Amino acid sequence: MITPNAKCRLRLLKNERVKDYLMMEEEFISEQQRLKPKPEEKEDDEKTKLDDLRGSPMDVGSLEEFIDENHCIVSTAHGPEYYVNILSFVDKDQLEPGASILMHHKNLSVIGILGDEVDPLVSVMKVDKAPTETYSDIGGLEDQIQEIKEAVELPLTHPEMYEDVGIKPPKGVILYGVPGTGKTLLAKAVAAETSATFLRVVGSELIQKYLGDGPKLVREMFRVAQEHSPSIIFIDEIDAVATKRYDTTSGGEKEIQRTMLELLNQLDGFDDRGDVKVIMATNRMESLDPAMIRPGRIDRKIEFPLPDEKTKRRIFQIHTSKMTLDESVNLEEFVIAKDDLSGADIKAICTEAGMLALRERRMKITQVDMRKAKEKALYKKKGNIPEGMYL
Repeated sequence: MITPNAKCRLRLLKNERVKDYLMMEEEFISEQQRLKPKPEEKEDDEKTKLDDLRGSPMDVGSLEEFIDENHCIVSTAHGPEYYVNILSFVDKDQLEPGASILMHHKNLSVIGILGDEVDPLVSVMKVDKAPTETYSDIGGLEDQIQEIKEAVELPLTHPEMYEDVGIKPPKGVILYGVPGTGKTLLAKAVAAETSATFLRVVGSELIQKYLGDGPKLVREMFRVAQEHSPSIIFIDEIDAVATKRYDTTSGGEKEIQRTMLELLNQLDGFDDRGDVKVIMATNRMESLDPAMIRPGRIDRKIEFPLPDEKTKRRIFQIHTSKMTLDESVNLEEFVIAKDDLSGADIKAICTEAGMLALRERRMKITQVDMRKAKEKALYKKKGNIPEGMYL
């Protein structure tokens, strides 16, 4: 019998090669199965990575008492107190009883110090850059300047003078009068002249949307002022939040009244405010709640009337000192006029006269420009009612 040895040999070699390839594939698959992580290990690994991304959870507590350099007693919001360790990397010089601290969520060790939170709205109130206005920029108002110096500046700079006399300095001052008579301008001058911390707020800023946010903002404002004392709080347009109380079913009105009650408590409450003075300003003195302006809270009420001839002359001099006036300009004509001009009206007249001169490409302001500017200012002030009409 004759067999094809050559063909059989080739087939044998081919089958052996296929066998080797299958063995390699089987070994590769078995090795992959061996190296493949188990579901439990994979889940643990993912949790570890997630914890690394999240960071270690921490609890917030309060430091109650020091035991020694490395141990203390802390309390949490849940109630009980714990004897815990203070880790070595914590700055122990900043730790003090009552401070807010960060604690490890398992063993409650002290791992950090939590700074006091300050409401961003209160941070904005703080005047870092002093205004450019000074007392010399105020025309007249000598009596008002003297009174606010005695009530606000003198108690902060020379408190011993009041002790020698045997009286307590005023806690607060309210500036009231018709619009445009210099109330806010005088407050700016106080901020520029004094070295105390100056907080400026408008009454409407104390009215917040959610229940309790307004009183909280008032408390935070006085707390920051006390921390940075000596300090002055200037509340402009106080009538927005301190109007007379009345029975109402409106939730918004009730929240405004709660904000005012907190303000009353801070002005003359159980706790002493220290070197914190309050200046308020309003155009509607008659609409304020009697409890707000009683002695003990507001000890001095300063009225800002319309300027007289002497004050008008001084205000015109201030606003025209840097203006290029023609020789024909006679300011006495406007000073002795019987119009009810406020300081803001006089400034508006001077600005409008300069605009009229620019319109005609002139570098000097004439008497005609001043007269036209005055007519325009009075026309707008009287509600577009021409002079000579009797209603």
